Amino acid sequence: MRKQYKQLKWTCLFIFCMVLPSLCNADVVSREFVVLLHGLARSKSTMAKLGRSLSESGYGVLNLGYPSRVLTIEEISERYVPKAIKICRQNNAKKIHFVTHSMGGIIVRYYLKHHYMPELGRVVMLSPPNKGSEVVDKLKNNFLFKWLNGPAGQQLGTNSNSLPRQIGNVNFYLGVIIGDRSINFLLSIIIPGPDDGKVSIESAKIEGMKDFIIIHSSHPFIMKNKNAILQTIAFIKNGKFIRKSNN
Repeated sequence: MRKQYKQLKWTCLFIFCMVLPSLCNADVVSREFVVLLHGLARSKSTMAKLGRSLSESGYGVLNLGYPSRVLTIEEISERYVPKAIKICRQNNAKKIHFVTHSMGGIIVRYYLKHHYMPELGRVVMLSPPNKGSEVVDKLKNNFLFKWLNGPAGQQLGTNSNSLPRQIGNVNFYLGVIIGDRSINFLLSIIIPGPDDGKVSIESAKIEGMKDFIIIHSSHPFIMKNKNAILQTIAFIKNGKFIRKSNN
Protein backbone atom coordinates (compact mmCIF):
# COMPACT_ATOMS: atom_id res chain seq x y z
CA MET A 1 0.00 0.00 0.00
CA ARG A 2 2.80 2.42 0.91
CA LYS A 3 4.59 1.52 -2.31
CA GLN A 4 1.46 2.25 -4.35
CA TYR A 5 1.02 5.59 -2.55
CA LYS A 6 4.65 6.54 -3.23
CA GLN A 7 4.26 5.66 -6.91
CA LEU A 8 1.06 7.72 -7.10
CA LYS A 9 2.78 10.70 -5.46
CA TRP A 10 5.65 10.70 -7.92
CA THR A 11 3.25 10.20 -10.86
CA CYS A 12 1.22 13.24 -9.79
CA LEU A 13 4.37 15.32 -9.39
CA PHE A 14 5.57 14.26 -12.84
CA ILE A 15 2.22 15.17 -14.45
CA PHE A 16 2.18 18.56 -12.71
CA CYS A 17 5.64 19.45 -13.97
CA MET A 18 4.81 18.25 -17.49
CA VAL A 19 1.63 20.33 -17.63
CA LEU A 20 3.16 23.45 -16.09
CA PRO A 21 6.87 23.19 -16.90
CA SER A 22 7.41 26.91 -17.22
CA LEU A 23 5.86 27.66 -13.85
CA CYS A 24 8.00 24.99 -12.18
CA ASN A 25 11.08 26.42 -13.89
CA ALA A 26 10.29 30.00 -12.90
CA ASP A 27 9.76 29.05 -9.27
CA VAL A 28 13.32 27.74 -9.12
CA VAL A 29 15.09 30.27 -11.34
CA SER A 30 13.82 33.82 -11.28
CA ARG A 31 10.20 34.65 -10.40
CA GLU A 32 10.00 36.49 -13.73
CA PHE A 33 7.04 35.65 -15.94
CA VAL A 34 6.21 36.31 -19.58
CA VAL A 35 2.62 36.54 -20.80
CA LEU A 36 2.20 35.68 -24.49
CA LEU A 37 -0.67 37.08 -26.59
CA HIS A 38 -1.32 35.76 -30.09
CA GLY A 39 -2.74 37.73 -32.99
CA LEU A 40 -6.11 38.15 -34.65
CA ALA A 41 -7.79 34.94 -35.87
CA ARG A 42 -4.89 32.88 -34.51
CA SER A 43 -4.51 30.68 -31.43
CA LYS A 44 -2.06 30.28 -28.57
CA SER A 45 -0.49 27.31 -30.38
CA THR A 46 1.19 29.80 -32.74
CA MET A 47 3.17 31.13 -29.76
CA ALA A 48 4.19 27.72 -28.40
CA LYS A 49 7.69 27.61 -29.92
CA LEU A 50 8.48 31.08 -28.58
CA GLY A 51 7.08 30.07 -25.21
CA ARG A 52 9.32 27.01 -25.00
CA SER A 53 12.40 29.12 -25.75
CA LEU A 54 11.48 31.62 -23.05
CA SER A 55 10.89 28.81 -20.58
CA GLU A 56 14.29 27.31 -21.40
CA SER A 57 15.79 30.75 -20.71
CA GLY A 58 14.44 30.67 -17.16
CA TYR A 59 11.11 32.46 -17.40
CA GLY A 60 7.70 31.34 -16.28
CA VAL A 61 5.51 31.43 -19.37
CA LEU A 62 1.77 31.94 -19.56
CA ASN A 63 0.55 31.47 -23.12
CA LEU A 64 -2.79 33.25 -23.14
CA GLY A 65 -5.55 32.11 -25.50
CA TYR A 66 -8.58 34.29 -26.17
CA PRO A 67 -11.52 34.42 -28.67
CA SER A 68 -10.09 37.04 -31.00
CA ARG A 69 -12.87 36.72 -33.58
CA VAL A 70 -15.89 37.33 -31.34
CA LEU A 71 -14.92 40.17 -29.00
CA THR A 72 -13.67 43.73 -29.34
CA ILE A 73 -10.11 44.61 -28.36
CA GLU A 74 -11.40 46.38 -25.24
CA GLU A 75 -13.38 43.32 -24.17
CA ILE A 76 -10.43 40.98 -24.71
CA SER A 77 -8.15 43.32 -22.78
CA GLU A 78 -10.45 43.66 -19.78
CA ARG A 79 -11.57 40.01 -19.60
CA TYR A 80 -8.43 38.03 -20.35
CA VAL A 81 -5.30 40.03 -19.52
CA PRO A 82 -6.24 40.39 -15.81
CA LYS A 83 -6.64 36.61 -15.56
CA ALA A 84 -3.10 36.08 -16.83
CA ILE A 85 -1.70 38.71 -14.46
CA LYS A 86 -3.55 37.13 -11.54
CA ILE A 87 -1.99 33.73 -12.24
CA CYS A 88 1.48 35.29 -12.37
CA ARG A 89 0.88 37.09 -9.08
CA GLN A 90 -0.39 33.91 -7.44
CA ASN A 91 2.98 32.37 -8.35
CA ASN A 92 4.82 35.25 -6.62
CA ALA A 93 5.95 37.03 -9.78
CA LYS A 94 8.39 39.85 -9.16
CA LYS A 95 8.26 40.94 -12.80
CA ILE A 96 5.68 40.34 -15.51
CA HIS A 97 6.75 40.83 -19.12
CA PHE A 98 4.60 40.67 -22.25
CA VAL A 99 5.40 39.31 -25.71
CA THR A 100 2.76 39.81 -28.37
CA HIS A 101 2.08 39.08 -32.01
CA SER A 102 0.15 41.47 -34.26
CA MET A 103 -3.15 42.55 -32.59
CA GLY A 104 -1.90 41.17 -29.27
CA GLY A 105 0.24 44.31 -29.04
CA ILE A 106 -2.81 46.56 -29.29
CA ILE A 107 -4.52 44.55 -26.55
CA VAL A 108 -1.56 45.14 -24.23
CA ARG A 109 -1.36 48.81 -25.17
CA TYR A 110 -5.03 49.25 -24.30
CA TYR A 111 -4.67 47.42 -20.98
CA LEU A 112 -1.58 49.34 -19.87
CA LYS A 113 -3.20 52.63 -20.89
CA HIS A 114 -5.96 51.99 -18.34
CA HIS A 115 -4.24 49.95 -15.62
CA TYR A 116 -1.15 50.40 -13.45
CA MET A 117 1.12 47.35 -13.02
CA PRO A 118 3.81 47.81 -10.35
CA GLU A 119 5.57 44.61 -11.42
CA LEU A 120 5.51 45.39 -15.14
CA GLY A 121 8.77 44.41 -16.84
CA ARG A 122 9.45 44.76 -20.57
CA VAL A 123 7.22 44.34 -23.60
CA VAL A 124 8.15 42.94 -27.01
CA MET A 125 5.73 43.35 -29.90
CA LEU A 126 6.10 41.25 -33.04
CA SER A 127 4.59 42.87 -36.16
CA PRO A 128 2.19 45.15 -34.27
CA PRO A 129 -0.19 47.42 -36.24
CA ASN A 130 0.61 50.29 -33.88
CA LYS A 131 -0.63 52.85 -36.40
CA GLY A 132 -3.23 50.52 -37.86
CA SER A 133 -3.21 48.57 -41.11
CA GLU A 134 -4.10 49.75 -44.59
CA VAL A 135 -5.38 46.24 -45.27
CA VAL A 136 -8.21 46.90 -42.81
CA ASP A 137 -8.94 50.25 -44.47
CA LYS A 138 -9.39 48.50 -47.81
CA LEU A 139 -11.17 45.30 -46.79
CA LYS A 140 -13.12 46.02 -43.60
CA ASN A 141 -16.48 46.20 -45.43
CA ASN A 142 -15.89 42.90 -47.21
CA PHE A 143 -18.22 40.15 -45.93
CA LEU A 144 -15.48 37.50 -45.82
CA PHE A 145 -13.10 39.83 -43.97
CA LYS A 146 -15.79 40.61 -41.38
CA TRP A 147 -16.56 36.93 -40.91
CA LEU A 148 -12.90 35.93 -40.54
CA ASN A 149 -11.80 38.76 -38.25
CA GLY A 150 -14.86 39.76 -36.25
CA PRO A 151 -15.37 43.07 -34.42
CA ALA A 152 -11.72 43.42 -33.39
CA GLY A 153 -10.65 43.35 -37.02
CA GLN A 154 -12.84 46.39 -37.70
CA GLN A 155 -10.91 48.39 -35.10
CA LEU A 156 -7.48 48.15 -36.71
CA GLY A 157 -7.66 50.75 -39.47
CA THR A 158 -5.30 53.69 -39.90
CA ASN A 159 -7.70 56.64 -39.53
CA SER A 160 -7.80 58.82 -36.45
CA ASN A 161 -10.86 57.01 -35.09
CA SER A 162 -9.21 53.58 -35.11
CA LEU A 163 -8.31 52.08 -31.75
CA PRO A 164 -4.52 51.93 -32.33
CA ARG A 165 -4.55 55.68 -33.05
CA GLN A 166 -6.81 56.51 -30.10
CA ILE A 167 -4.74 54.71 -27.46
CA GLY A 168 -1.83 57.11 -27.90
CA ASN A 169 1.90 56.77 -27.25
CA VAL A 170 3.44 54.19 -24.94
CA ASN A 171 4.96 54.93 -21.53
CA PHE A 172 6.33 51.44 -20.82
CA TYR A 173 9.58 49.73 -21.81
CA LEU A 174 8.84 48.51 -25.35
CA GLY A 175 10.80 46.85 -28.14
CA VAL A 176 9.25 46.31 -31.58
CA ILE A 177 10.26 43.65 -34.12
CA ILE A 178 8.89 43.77 -37.67
CA GLY A 179 9.59 41.66 -40.75
CA ASP A 180 10.36 42.85 -44.28
CA ARG A 181 9.16 39.76 -46.18
CA SER A 182 5.70 39.06 -47.59
CA ILE A 183 3.96 35.85 -48.66
CA ASN A 184 0.81 37.75 -49.64
CA PHE A 185 1.73 40.01 -52.52
CA LEU A 186 -1.88 41.05 -53.17
CA LEU A 187 -2.08 42.56 -49.69
CA SER A 188 1.39 44.07 -50.05
CA ILE A 189 0.11 46.04 -53.06
CA ILE A 190 -2.38 47.74 -50.73
CA ILE A 191 0.26 48.61 -48.12
CA PRO A 192 2.51 51.64 -48.81
CA GLY A 193 6.25 51.14 -48.43
CA PRO A 194 8.09 48.05 -47.16
CA ASP A 195 5.86 45.61 -45.26
CA ASP A 196 5.52 42.08 -43.88
CA GLY A 197 2.36 41.22 -45.83
CA LYS A 198 -0.05 42.65 -43.25
CA VAL A 199 1.63 45.62 -41.57
CA SER A 200 3.96 48.25 -42.99
CA ILE A 201 7.29 48.82 -41.29
CA GLU A 202 6.28 52.42 -40.62
CA SER A 203 2.97 51.40 -39.03
CA ALA A 204 4.72 49.10 -36.57
CA LYS A 205 6.54 52.06 -35.00
CA ILE A 206 5.13 53.92 -32.01
CA GLU A 207 6.29 57.01 -30.13
CA GLY A 208 7.94 56.04 -26.84
CA MET A 209 9.36 52.65 -27.87
CA LYS A 210 12.88 51.97 -26.62
CA ASP A 211 14.18 49.89 -29.54
CA PHE A 212 13.11 48.83 -33.03
CA ILE A 213 14.52 46.20 -35.37
CA ILE A 214 13.69 44.82 -38.82
CA ILE A 215 14.31 41.14 -39.56
CA HIS A 216 13.79 38.92 -42.59
CA SER A 217 10.41 37.37 -41.82
CA SER A 218 6.77 37.52 -42.87
CA HIS A 219 3.82 38.47 -40.69
CA PRO A 220 2.24 35.02 -40.18
CA PHE A 221 5.48 33.30 -39.15
CA ILE A 222 7.53 35.92 -37.31
CA MET A 223 6.71 34.45 -33.88
CA LYS A 224 8.38 31.19 -35.00
CA ASN A 225 11.39 32.85 -36.61
CA LYS A 226 14.68 31.92 -34.88
CA ASN A 227 16.06 35.45 -35.06
CA ALA A 228 12.80 36.93 -33.73
CA ILE A 229 12.93 34.53 -30.79
CA LEU A 230 16.59 35.35 -30.12
CA GLN A 231 15.88 39.09 -30.28
CA THR A 232 12.83 38.75 -28.03
CA ILE A 233 14.80 37.00 -25.30
CA ALA A 234 17.64 39.53 -25.62
CA PHE A 235 15.26 42.45 -25.14
CA ILE A 236 13.49 40.86 -22.17
CA LYS A 237 16.87 40.21 -20.53
CA ASN A 238 18.86 43.31 -21.49
CA GLY A 239 16.41 45.95 -22.69
CA LYS A 240 17.82 46.11 -26.22
CA PHE A 241 18.05 44.08 -29.39
CA ILE A 242 21.21 42.42 -30.68
CA ARG A 243 23.01 44.18 -33.51
CA LYS A 244 26.01 42.85 -35.37
CA SER A 245 29.31 44.56 -34.64
CA ASN A 246 31.04 46.33 -37.49
CA ASN A 247 34.40 45.09 -36.23
